[in-house]
Amino acid sequence: MNRKPANEPETADGAAPRLVVVWDLPTRLFHWLLVALVTTSFVTVEIGGNAMRIHELSGFAILALLLFRVGWGIWGSRTARFAAFVRGPKAVLAYAGTLWGKESPVYFGHNPLGGWSIVAMLAALFVQAGTGLFANDDIMTEGPLYGWVSKAASDLITDVHQWNQGLIVALVAVHVSAIVFYFVVKRENLLTPMITGRRSWQGTVPPPAGRTWAAAAIGAAAAGAVYLLVC
Repeated sequence: MNRKPANEPETADGAAPRLVVVWDLPTRLFHWLLVALVTTSFVTVEIGGNAMRIHELSGFAILALLLFRVGWGIWGSRTARFAAFVRGPKAVLAYAGTLWGKESPVYFGHNPLGGWSIVAMLAALFVQAGTGLFANDDIMTEGPLYGWVSKAASDLITDVHQWNQGLIVALVAVHVSAIVFYFVVKRENLLTPMITGRRSWQGTVPPPAGRTWAAAAIGAAAAGAVYLLVC
């Protein structure tokens, strides 16, 4: 199925499709570490007991990853930057109207709907990690910032933390469903490029931006900030 790539970069007339780098290593590491840590958090909270210490550490790591992603979304590679995939309502609605069409546009990185799904997921995880810092379970586990608020406030924050779990599950379900939809209906593989970093592309490729050393610096700063916050 031949579909015209949308926006940047434009399709090169007569150019043959080739494998090109679309997702840099820091973005891919962030994605799969986040998957592993979110899974760990959900499993350990179900186990409870001593596993809650692992749950707590997993939450700290998730917060550090989220802070890294914000920094990488500003100073990272072309496709990782928020400016590259967060688009306005008009672009989102226009793209949504083409989803079932044969000639729907193809984007080099995230499409307008996918971009906002990323923002929604990051926001929900920020809420989860942030509320976890103040939450308590009335038994043996308290967030590291529990003493900063009253017991009543902590209980309210704990309710938000628990309710937000359902929202995260829903967002994950939408995310997985979208991957299946694009693979089955649109004949577009979104999963493999997030593993290998490469995808088949017919258009011109934007120049890379963001260096590995910059990702390491942002990651170290994020980890340091979380350490100072919780220790």
